[in-house]
This record gives sequence, C-alpha cells and structure tokens, in this order.
Amino acid sequence: MLMFMSPEALSELIAQTASTLVERGEAGELTTDQLPSVDAITVMRPKDRSHGDWATNIAMQCAKKAGLKPRELAQSFANELEQASGIAKVEVAGPGFINITLDAASAASIVDTILSEGEAFGRNQHLADKTLNLEFVSANPTGPIHIGGTRWAAVGDSMARVLEANGATVVREYYFNDHGEQINRFAKSLVAAAHGEPVPVDGYKGAYIDEIANRVIEQAKAEGIDILTLPRVDGGVDEHGEPFGEGDSEQREEFRKRAVPMMFDEIKQSMRDFRVNFDVWFHENSLYEDGEVTRAIEDLRERGDIEEHDGATWFTSTKHGDDKDRVIIKSDGNYAYFAADIAYYRNKRHRKVNPADVAIYMLGADHHGYIGRMMAMCAAFGDTPGENMQILIGQLVNVMKDGSPVRMSKRAGNVITIDDLVEAVGVDAARYSLARTDYNQSVDIDLDLLRSHTNENPVYYVQYAHARACNVDRNAAAAGVTHEGADLALLDTQADNDLLAALAQYPSMLSAAGDGREPHRVAHYLEDLAGRYHKWYAAERVAPMALTDDEERLPEQEREALRIAKNPSAARAAARLRLNDATKQVIANGLQLLAVSAPEHM
Repeated sequence: MLMFMSPEALSELIAQTASTLVERGEAGELTTDQLPSVDAITVMRPKDRSHGDWATNIAMQCAKKAGLKPRELAQSFANELEQASGIAKVEVAGPGFINITLDAASAASIVDTILSEGEAFGRNQHLADKTLNLEFVSANPTGPIHIGGTRWAAVGDSMARVLEANGATVVREYYFNDHGEQINRFAKSLVAAAHGEPVPVDGYKGAYIDEIANRVIEQAKAEGIDILTLPRVDGGVDEHGEPFGEGDSEQREEFRKRAVPMMFDEIKQSMRDFRVNFDVWFHENSLYEDGEVTRAIEDLRERGDIEEHDGATWFTSTKHGDDKDRVIIKSDGNYAYFAADIAYYRNKRHRKVNPADVAIYMLGADHHGYIGRMMAMCAAFGDTPGENMQILIGQLVNVMKDGSPVRMSKRAGNVITIDDLVEAVGVDAARYSLARTDYNQSVDIDLDLLRSHTNENPVYYVQYAHARACNVDRNAAAAGVTHEGADLALLDTQADNDLLAALAQYPSMLSAAGDGREPHRVAHYLEDLAGRYHKWYAAERVAPMALTDDEERLPEQEREALRIAKNPSAARAAARLRLNDATKQVIANGLQLLAVSAPEHM
C-alpha cells in the first residue's frame, strides 16, 4: 500500500531533498545549518489545481543564502523531487515556486489511510506533554446561562475536543462566582419576590426569580420552616457561624443558602443538555474557606510584590506591566474581587491532580480591561504571560428572527438563555452555529435559517453530506458493490481529485486549529469538504444506474458516454465507494469535534 503523501510528509521530503542538494554541492553556497526546519517549510495547495497537487516556496526561502536565482535553485529541487516515489511531475513556476503533482495512486492513498485509522485519522500527539486548564462559561449562579455564556459553552467544549485530538490533557473547568455582592443582590431579589415587593434597584429580574423564590419556600416548608416569618432585620450568623455582613438578615441568608445550590443544579443540567461535561466545578467561596486567598497573598508578599499603604493592601502589578497597582485588601478589611483571581490562578498551577501547564481563560467582551492585571499576576508568580496564562476574549452574539433582533426571554426577562436557543433550533444547530465563527468576531444567529432544511443552513449542509454518504452505502449494498477489487488509481477525475485534496488537508487543519485555539477552523473545513462531496456526488456514480427515457433518445455517442459514466467498472465503483466512505468518516470525525451529530438519514 502506498503511504498517504500528507503536507507534513511532503515537508519532510523537501527537507531531505535540501540536505541532499547541499551534500552534493548543488545548492550553491547554502550550508546545512542554514536550511529551514521541517516546520518552517511551507507546503500549500495551488490556487489553480491544474498547476499541481501541492506547491512550495523553499527555493525562494533559500536562494539568497545560496547565492543563486530562485528559479535556478528551484530547478535543482524539481530534478531531485521528481525521482521520489509517488510523485508524477514537478515543475518550476513563476519567480521560483515548485509545483508538485502526485501520481494518481499516491494521491488516492489517503483513502486507505482514513479507512484504516477511522476515528483516529488526523489525531496527533504534538501537545501530549501539556496539561491545559480550560475555563469557560463561568457565569454567576444568579440566573440561567445567557446567550454569551452559551457561545462560550459551544466554543469552549469544541476547543477542548480539538486540543485533546492534538494529544493534550485538557481539564474543562467551570468557576462559580459564589462569593460576594452579586450573591447578596440575588438573595435580596428573591426575598422581595417572595413578599410580592418591587425588585431592588440593583436586583435581578425575570420570571425565574419568582420560580426560585417559590421553590425555596416549598423546600423550607417541607422541612417545617416558614421562611417568610424569619427575621428580616440585620443580625445573626450564617451557617458557618460567621456574622452576617452589612445589610444581611436571617431570612435573606436562608434564601441564599437554598437558592444558590438550586441555580448550580440548573446550570449543570443546562450544560449537560448542551453536551458539555466539565471535569471541575470550582467554587470561588472555597478559596476563602480553605485559606488559599491568604496563602496566595503571602506568596506574592515573599516575592516582593505586596505593599501596604493608605490603609489597604496592594499588589504592585505595575512592576509586571500593568497600568496601575491593584488593591487586594480594602481599607475596611474586605477582600477586593481580584484577590480571589490571584488565589485561583495559583491554585490551577499547583494542584495535586492535573496542575495546569497552561491556564486558558475564556472571558466575555467586557473583560478587555482585565487582561493587564491578570498577565501581571502571572508574571509575578514567575510564570510566562501568554504561555502559562492565555486569555481569550469572546465577542457578542445577536439572535435574529424574521430579520429583527430577538431580545426577550420568557423566563429570564431581558436576555436569551441557553435553554431558549436549544428550544428554538436544537442542540446541533445551536452548537454548530456558535462554534463556526471566530470568537474574536461578533455573530448573528438567524433562528429562521437554522431551522431550515436548505443548503444555506451550514449545519444542515454538512450533516446532509454525511447522510448522503450513508445513502450511497445503502444503494451500493443493494447493487452488490463492495470495497473488494478497488483500484484507487482510477480515482482520476476532477471531482475525485478535488475531494481527495480536501481530505488530505484534514490533519494539518486539525493541528492548526489546536495550536491557534481556533475550533471554528473545523466548521469551515467541514463546509468546504461537504461542498466538494456534494459536487462529487452529482458528477460520479458508485452503484450502476440505468439511463432515463430522455437519455435513451440522445444521439448514440452521447448516450454511450452517459452509459459509461452511470455504470463504472467494478474496480472504479469499488474505489469510489471507498472514497465515499473515507469522506463519510472524516465528516463524522469533524462533527464529533464540535459535538454535533452525524445523521444517517435526513
């Protein structure tokens, strides 16, 4: 069996060729230590496929050091490469490009590779030495997941799958902000709702507040507690024996301790329903309860990055590139929010189980101003910003229906939630549509489009390609066509070549998607592959097919050409069936990375 000539394999072959030319003195003044590494050798698809299967600019990279004209050096490369097994033709073009055409069997050998490797095709181990902590969504437990968090759920989980396909150990983590003023505001809102009072000025709105308040009342009643008769005045202690903070009350504390776990449970269920399974559910409150905030501050103090002045404790983040120093313990003795961030990062890096080599934070569009202090904190702990800590900022999501923005949720009042979107279009369409756009860009979600069964709907277009490939299998089985006797060298039409070319790009696409933290590359690739498959399906036959009555009336020469096209030889039909099944496998592999189903019927 011929080995699949991947872009990576071609890069290695070109690197070997360069070494050979240097050793033989056919590369001018070029020396071995001046040769580019394999990773630095570019292999690309020519824009015009008549120019070949692959192209490289290696001669243009090296010509100056070689003291030769690029075309002259390129010709030396071409002469040597043309001798390699699996290469049919090598030509020099333009200012010094080298165009490479594989022989038909070598180009098609990817089919055997895909069918042999199955779900493992394209996967690699180049991130195998890394443990990546990927924190995403992390919405406050004060309400349902809104559409921005839903985007992070789709993007984050898809990114985790892509990174795992590149060999990384990935820890999916959700950070619950269950400490601080937002929880107090949540509890105040519940108390007001329970008493039929107006929502506090800084409170939370929406039907879900009434729902949660009623559930708390019923839960307490089942335990023999009439929660509405508890004191609403300041004083008392919480379940840990600590005095309530300013403005707390026994009744509000009872609502808080019961309602927050209810929201946790709702969020967890929404994530599971969206096919997102987190490895770690981390509670901010644990950082204070376990003393980690204190330990983190003391660690920075020992490193010389903590100062006391103006009655407060400061992290001197300007030493590490921040635009100003940051308060971490306020003059009233309370911790600033950033204190927990410091402890949380330190926790990620020094856990006993799966300590993070890289901590990736996926934050909302309103967090740009937070990057400086976070990177300064990373540097203060002796780590490398951008390497040990990476921050990704997602942009806004607009939900559209009938050409107009959709703004209201039945339950949340003023936002679209994850459950609203899933109810409207289903998990497949919701996940795919949110993951297919670069998170650095805002995205419009058209509910009408995502519910449609047309080629304009991208998820339908890709899933239909898989279902169509399954239908080809069924028709082939009915006609007695199998993989036996396949001659892959017969995959030589333009449609065959275009489809083979797309399949060949899957491994390098997957590697680039992992390195760039860009899961949207998977969706773009799948849409291109689906497009080429649909064209191939229209142009080529696997199972024999009779001519229609109109075709039987065509002139003899045209009729015979159609008969041959519709009734391929056994060897060609078997080869096309293998190509069909290889395409089906790659589409399924790609959809799995996005946690989108690959249907067999549509």
